[in-house]
Parts: sequence; C-alpha cells; structure tokens
Amino acid sequence: MLENVILGAGPYGLSVAAHLRQKGIPFRIFGRPMENWLNHMPRGMMLKSEGFASNLSDPGAEFTLKQFCAHNGIEYADQGVPVTLDTFSAYGVAFQRRLVPELDAQIVTSVRQIQGGFLLSLEHGETLETCRLVVATGISQFDYIPPVLAALPAEFVSHSFHHRDPQSLHGRSVIVVGAGASALDLAGLLHQAGVQVQLVARTRSLCFHTKGLPHEQRSLWERLRRPDSGLGPGLRSRFFAEWPMVFHYLPRKFRLDAVRTHLGPSAGWFTRPLVDGKVPSLLGVTIERASIQDNKVCLQVRGEGVAEHEICADHVIAATGYRVNMERLSFLDGEIRARLAVLEGSPVLSSSFESSVPGLYFVGLMAAYSFGPVMRFAFGAPFAARRLTRALGRFMTMEKRSRAVSQIERVGNHRTRPA
Repeated sequence: MLENVILGAGPYGLSVAAHLRQKGIPFRIFGRPMENWLNHMPRGMMLKSEGFASNLSDPGAEFTLKQFCAHNGIEYADQGVPVTLDTFSAYGVAFQRRLVPELDAQIVTSVRQIQGGFLLSLEHGETLETCRLVVATGISQFDYIPPVLAALPAEFVSHSFHHRDPQSLHGRSVIVVGAGASALDLAGLLHQAGVQVQLVARTRSLCFHTKGLPHEQRSLWERLRRPDSGLGPGLRSRFFAEWPMVFHYLPRKFRLDAVRTHLGPSAGWFTRPLVDGKVPSLLGVTIERASIQDNKVCLQVRGEGVAEHEICADHVIAATGYRVNMERLSFLDGEIRARLAVLEGSPVLSSSFESSVPGLYFVGLMAAYSFGPVMRFAFGAPFAARRLTRALGRFMTMEKRSRAVSQIERVGNHRTRPA
C-alpha cells in the first residue's frame, strides 16, 4: 500500500508534491500539469495576482516565477507588470518537469474507502491502494450556472470555464453574465475577437483594480494604512494572506462572510481598456426568465428603475464563478461523500487540512472556508504545502524516510526532462 497519493497537478498539487519530495516523504501524484490553466482559461487573459504572488512553492524557493522569466527572457516585475496566462502556464509546466518529475498524467476515475486507506482506479485500468489521499483538483468540478440559466439547452448556455478560445465565437452574438474578473476578461477578449458581446450583471457598476505602485513608491502613511500582501493592498487582505492558521480558529459566521465577500467582483486594471466604452453593459438588473425563441436565447431582465424588458443573443456565457459542492466530486465513492462533514458544500477541515474521513485531505478552493480567501489563489499554496508536509511527515520513521529519499531520487533521475 502506498503512503500518500496526490490528485491534481495544478499550483497546489505540484507545490505539495515538491515539498514532500524534498523531505523524502513517499508519494505518487496523478493529473495533467496545469490542466485548468492550459485548457480552460481564455487565451489572452492576464492574472489579477502580482508577479511576487504568483509562485508555485518549493521548500528552498529554487524555482520562482521571477527566475523562470529571467531564464526565458520574459518581462517581469514583482508589481506593476501583469502576468500573462501563457507565462504562468508555461512556468507551472516547467516547475513540474524540474521539481515533480514523477508526475503520472493518468486520471483517477474512482476512489473508494477500504480498510486502512483508499482504493483508486486509474483511467487505463490500473488499481492501487494508499493510506492517505490529498485532493488538489482545483475548480474544474465546481463551475456554477444560476438556476434560471441552467435549465436552458446546453447549446445555448455554457460556463466561462469552457471557453478557451474567444475566436471560436467570432461572428456570433453573446451575452456574458457576471461582473467579476472572469466575466470582464472574457467580455473584453470576445470583443477583441470580433464577437458581438453584451455584459449583464446585478452590480450597479464595474470594478477594476487601480494600478498599484511598487512598495517603495508609496508613502509611509499609505504603506501603513494599506500594506501590501499577496491578495492586494489593505489590512484585511494582509491578514487573510499572512494568517490562514488564525483564520481557521475564527467563528464560523465570520469565516463564511469573509470568503463570500472579500475581494468581491472586480477585474485587473489592465482589463479596463478592453471593456470601457467597447462592451455594452446592462448593470443593476436580475434575470427573471430565460427562454429560446427563434433559435436565440432571450433573457427577461428587471432592475430598480429599469422596466422589465427582453434581450436576445445566439449564446449566453455564465461567468458566475465557482461553488464548491462535494457531491460534484463524482470520482469519490458515494459512501465517502456521505461521510464527509461539510460546511456550505465545502469539507470541514482540521488544522492539517484533513477532512472528517481519516486520511482524506483537501487543498485549494475546497479549503477556503477553513483557511480563508487566500486558498482561492496560488499565493496560498506555500502555506498548504508546508502544513500538509508537516502532517504527512509524522507518519514516517527515519528508516522509511531514508528509503523514500533514495527511491524518489531514482524515479526523478529516470523521468526528468529539460525544462
């Protein structure tokens, strides 16, 4: 039986693996590297996070985004230079090749509980047993479409998660629903691609981050009043970014409210020129009904001071975010899902990321209600990786650790390819 298995090879899964590897803790990791970033984010997108907050994590900080950009001649700054999707994705793949060479790209199709651990089935028919399982599958299972739209036929409505190439909608009319970064980024990129696009949102105004000055260019008072952090400037952001362990012990209501409301719908400053004055926006309205008429999607909308009226398009994209729901993790056996203690759909986690099912751990977005908004961003990966490594390391004897280091080094030497 294996000691530890990681499911998912995004920023969290790869960071956890890099830490376990350096400590000589045995593991296997499954998943396609940076899958969500490579195949489900729109081409041309840029990250909201600053450069210094967009690193994957290894114990010695041996391979940061800054180092990757310097080696590849890519423009970089800790602050003020947006990180492109292509750069971040390529960095994540290079990180995997360099620091997690043992990655197995197979998909785990099912997990069920057995005595002393879990039985995993892989897509090519192999089965294996493990004592402990870390789920780091990211957002891929949790795209949320509001009920008023979800009832429409699939050919007329989709989630932003499924729109990698804005050019694929060229020449069509599209309504994008939402006002967050996903909605604004996609609306701007669709307009650039020649799509007739309109934005519809409940919020009364669109919010864009102001272009932040580097730390040394801000006054002392401004730095004290709104200190920098991996989640942006501000005391609350600083607290959520730096103290996830304290957040874990705060009252449940505070944690729920903080995750739901902190860093509300907004886009990066670099998105404004793509949207302002270019993408028609119908704001402060709710969608009352949706129907198909003459092969078009027609939305009945109403707002305060806005009479109910109808808008139609060829397709509607719900850029309405993600909501964790353990029932949507279909690869987990129903018995496991039934035993999970949940809070608003998310697993209730211990201080070491362990769920109510012994040996089953969750990181990333699924850990946000337990450790705060930072779990929604790559900046939370170092904390999660350190905590999990410490927890999983307690199961190792010195003899096991020595054998594991030798085994990991052999596997790494066999599989490593140039970054």
